[in-house]
Amino acid sequence: MVREHSQGIERYEKSPFLLQGALAGMLGTLPMTIVMLILHRLLPNWQKYALPPEEITDDLAKRSDLRRRINKEQLLAATLVSHFGYGSAMGILYSLLTRMLPLPPIVKGMLFGLVVWVGSYLGLLPALGISAWAGNEPLRRNLLMILAHLIWGSTTGIIADGLEQQSAS
Repeated sequence: MVREHSQGIERYEKSPFLLQGALAGMLGTLPMTIVMLILHRLLPNWQKYALPPEEITDDLAKRSDLRRRINKEQLLAATLVSHFGYGSAMGILYSLLTRMLPLPPIVKGMLFGLVVWVGSYLGLLPALGISAWAGNEPLRRNLLMILAHLIWGSTTGIIADGLEQQSAS
């Protein structure tokens, strides 16, 4: 048992790119979130309903019967935690899937950001019944979310590359 545990630790220490990917994804979520909030204010009034991270968190809170026990501030806190957590998880996937691609980090990041948007809003979330299919959303809201994912991806790619280079030296 101890030997298995120490082998697991050795494997983890030999794979710092996973932790670096999580950190890069979390940090990439900050400018993404700021851009989402700014662009949300520029939408026409009829499109200014909650952004997807809040809609998703609210829906999951209602399904788990948690929503009636939390107030708006607690919902927003849960939204931020889940959004940054999802960004971290996608950062890990970024590190796993793009390490060997011979592209500049910003390009890899932007492409991966688009993959995350497509996979999440046109695939996973509608399939799980968590969110409406993005094709049913107004064009400007979709463009807002696509731009936000491009920002997340480019930031995540640049940070992941910097962390990887730093750990290599």
